[in-house]
Amino acid sequence: MPTRASVKRFVRGQVMRALYRTDLRRPLDPGLAVYGAYWNRGVACNPAAVHAKARELAPHIRGVWAVSSRHRDRMPPGVPYVIEGSRPYWRAMATATYLVNNSSFPGGFTKRPGQRYLQTHHGTPLKTMGLDQRRYPALARKTDFGKLAAHVRQWDFSLSANPHSTEVWDRVYPAPPDGEPYEHLNLGYPRNDVYFTATAEDIARVRARLGIAEGRTVLLYAPTHRDYRTGFVPDLDPGRLARELGPAYVLLVRAHYFYGRFAEGGGAREGQVLDVTAHPRVEELCLAADALIGDYSSLTFDYACLDRPIVTYAPDWGAYRAARGTYFDLLSGRPGDTPGTVATTPDELVEAFRSGEWRSPGAAALRAAFRARFCPYDDGRAAERVVRRFFDGAG
Repeated sequence: MPTRASVKRFVRGQVMRALYRTDLRRPLDPGLAVYGAYWNRGVACNPAAVHAKARELAPHIRGVWAVSSRHRDRMPPGVPYVIEGSRPYWRAMATATYLVNNSSFPGGFTKRPGQRYLQTHHGTPLKTMGLDQRRYPALARKTDFGKLAAHVRQWDFSLSANPHSTEVWDRVYPAPPDGEPYEHLNLGYPRNDVYFTATAEDIARVRARLGIAEGRTVLLYAPTHRDYRTGFVPDLDPGRLARELGPAYVLLVRAHYFYGRFAEGGGAREGQVLDVTAHPRVEELCLAADALIGDYSSLTFDYACLDRPIVTYAPDWGAYRAARGTYFDLLSGRPGDTPGTVATTPDELVEAFRSGEWRSPGAAALRAAFRARFCPYDDGRAAERVVRRFFDGAG
C-alpha cells in the first residue's frame, strides 16, 4: 500500500515533468549555463574550475549549479544553485544554452537543439569504464548500458587530460551510429590548474588552516572505492603508520565520497593523523602534502602535476584487477605505468619512508615518465582554454 508521502512525491514529480515539457517550448537563454558535479553533490572538480574561469572571461554567462537537496549545505555563499527536481531546476535544464558536468544530471532531461553539453569527466581512467565494464559480470549487473548510451548521445564535447584518456573515452563511450559524434577536447583538466598557479604563500596558508606546524612532512592518503567490498574497509591503519614514522610526519586521511568519516585506528599521537574527509577541496589537500600515498584513485594522476613523490600502496592489487579490471599494470615498475615507489604491505610502506626510497632518484625517474604520459596538457591554463572553446564569444 503506497504511503501518503510516496503518493505526494509521485504526484509532485508528474507535475514537475509536465511543467518541464512546457518549458521546453521556451527559447533558450544564451546567457545561462548549468553546472553539475558528482551527481549533483555541489561545487567541485573540473566544472568548478570552468565556472570560476567563465566568471572571469565570460561574465555575460550566468552560471547556476544543480544540487541535490541533501547536499545544499555544501554550497558556498553567493553561488547560485537550483535544487534537483525543483521547478527552478527543470526551468534551468530546459532553457540553459550551456551544460557542464563531470558525471550526469540525475533524473533525465531532454537535450534540445542549440544546447551545448560539455562532459568534463572526473579523472584519468586506470579502472575499466563504460562499455568495457561489460566484461566484468559484477559491474555489468549494476550498469544500465542503454542509459549510458543515451547519456553519451547528449555530449557535444568530451574533455581529456591526456592521450590515454582520449583513446579510452572514444572506445568505451562511442558516439551513436545515427547521431553526431562528440568532439574530444584535448586541453587538460581545469581542476589541475591550481597545481601550477599556487604560490609558496598559498601553500603555507593551506597548511596553517589545517593546523600543520612548520617543518613537518605531510603525507596524503585518499584511497578510492572498491567495487568488490561492502562498506569502507581501509587497507591502511594511519595510527600505526604515524607511530612507526614518528612525530616528524603528519598524515592527512580522506575517505572516498561514497563513505563517511575515516576511522583513525591505533591511537596515533595527537596531531599526527588528521581526518580531512569533510574538507571541501581535495586540491588544497594535495597542495599541503609533501607526498601522496596513492592507490588506484585518479588522484594519483592529478597529484603527478605537482612533481612530488608518489608511493603506490596496493595490498589488494590482484583482487582489484580481477573485480574491476585495469588498463595497465600500475605495479609493473615500467616507466609510464608506475609513478614511483611501490608497497604492498604495511611494513613495505613504512620502509619506503624510513629508507628514503620514496624520494630516491629511481622514484623520481619513474615519476617523470608518468608525468610525461599522463600530464602533457596540464600547465595551469586548461580552464582558460576550455572556456574560450566551449562558450561562444568568451573573452
